[in-house]
Amino acid sequence: MADSVRKRLGNIKTEEAAFFLCDVQEKFRPAIKHFDEILEVCKRLIAGSKILKIPLIVTEQYPKGLGKTVSELDISHAVGVFDKTKFSMVIPPVEELLKTVCGGHLRHVVLFGIEAHVCIQQTVIDLLERGYEVHVIADASSSRSQMDRLFALQRFQNIGATVTTSEAVLLQLVGDKDHPLFKEVQGLIKVSAPVSGLLPLIGGSNL
Repeated sequence: MADSVRKRLGNIKTEEAAFFLCDVQEKFRPAIKHFDEILEVCKRLIAGSKILKIPLIVTEQYPKGLGKTVSELDISHAVGVFDKTKFSMVIPPVEELLKTVCGGHLRHVVLFGIEAHVCIQQTVIDLLERGYEVHVIADASSSRSQMDRLFALQRFQNIGATVTTSEAVLLQLVGDKDHPLFKEVQGLIKVSAPVSGLLPLIGGSNL
């Protein structure tokens, strides 16, 4: 009973969490809606993973053609950076890594990147099928089209993922102002994150 309530409410524990950065690559820069704002929020999340010592897993979709992860993102502490051609991040070497991160007790995946309706979406489905709890960061995930982004976010909620924001998940992971790392995390969110076109989506306009 307690486990089902925790899952339904989208609770998350630092020691059972990993961050997934999906395909934030150079060739996508001119095509993705609100790319610069998404990039800014990704920076905060990546920095948060480093502060909180949460494993960071990174994928790059066909980097030979689409380029590597953009240089603005410091992924030097990632536990793995993986090339892929499959849209989902859940490829064999990532699956192997998931067995060992968090001491073999991984439960929660915090997922962000591009594109929301393709690689993020298929990653959400694959992770949910494997029993992981998925937290998609709406202000750090986008697509070429706001319409595709909107329907992807709605689908995630409908199939059992938690759709949240960067600030919400970082503060949820800290959980207490007396947490020894609270001030460091607070420094990441002192300035509110850019809305990256989300407010018009919620209002149902400017799709």
